[in-house]
Amino acid sequence: MRAQRLLPTLGLVLGGTLLASTALVTFSVPAFALSEIPQGAPSEPSTPSIQRTPLPLPNVNDGETTAPDAQPGQDDPDDSGDEPQTSPSAVHPRADPDSPPPEIVYDLQRLPEPVKRMHQLIIDACKSGDLEKLRSLIGNGDSQTQLTLGEIDGDPIDFIRQLAGDDQGQEILAILEEILEAGYVHVDAGTPEELYVWPYFFALPLDKLTPAQRVELFRIVTAGDFEEMKSIGAYIFYRVGITPEGRWSFFVAGE
Repeated sequence: MRAQRLLPTLGLVLGGTLLASTALVTFSVPAFALSEIPQGAPSEPSTPSIQRTPLPLPNVNDGETTAPDAQPGQDDPDDSGDEPQTSPSAVHPRADPDSPPPEIVYDLQRLPEPVKRMHQLIIDACKSGDLEKLRSLIGNGDSQTQLTLGEIDGDPIDFIRQLAGDDQGQEILAILEEILEAGYVHVDAGTPEELYVWPYFFALPLDKLTPAQRVELFRIVTAGDFEEMKSIGAYIFYRVGITPEGRWSFFVAGE
C-alpha cells in the first residue's frame, strides 16, 4: 500500500539548467516526484497540494555556489572572480563514462571511522524529528554543508525549514534519512574531491541500472522522474556527500 505524503526538493534541474532558488514539490511515498515543483523563492514558501498532474520545472539557471571544499584565498583557475563556482563533486562525479562504475557498497563498516560517525550522527538527527539537531553537523563558514546549488541568505536551518511543507522541517529529515539508508559509492579516491556519496545512483549511468537497482531507485523517485532523469543522463535528485575526514560536504539536488 502506498501512503501519500508531501516532500520538498532543494534544487532540481531539467534539461541541464540549475535551480538557484528553492521550490516546493509534491511526492508520494516511497517515490518523490521531480516534476511537481511550483515556482517560488525560499523566502516566500507556499503550501503544495497533493496532485499528480505534472507541472513545468522552473527555469533557474542563475546563481551557483562556492565549492564546499574551497579554502580561503585559494584561487580557482576557472573562476573569473565575477561568479561563485559550484563544486563539481556536488554536481556530478568526475568519472570517465567509459570506465567501469564505482563499487556499490551497503556495508557501513567499510566506511572510514570519521565518515561512519558523521553518517550516524545525521541519521540520529533525522530520527529525532528535530531539525535543530542538524545545526552542529552543518557547521558554518568555509566548512558549512552545501544545501543548494544556489546561495543561502541567512540561517541554514531556517532555509531548510522554509523548504518543508510542514512548519518543523520534518519532511526534509525524512528525505535525508531515506537517502542515507541507500547504498553508497566512494568517488574521486586519492584526489582533493574524494567523497563518500549517497545514494549510489549519483555515480551510475541510469540506462544501465539492473531491474533490482531500479526497484531501489523507485523507493526514492517515481517512474516518471526516472524517465526525466534519463533524458538528462544523470541522477539529479537529493544526494549526500561526506569527506574522508568526516565533514558533511553537501545535501543538494540538481545537475
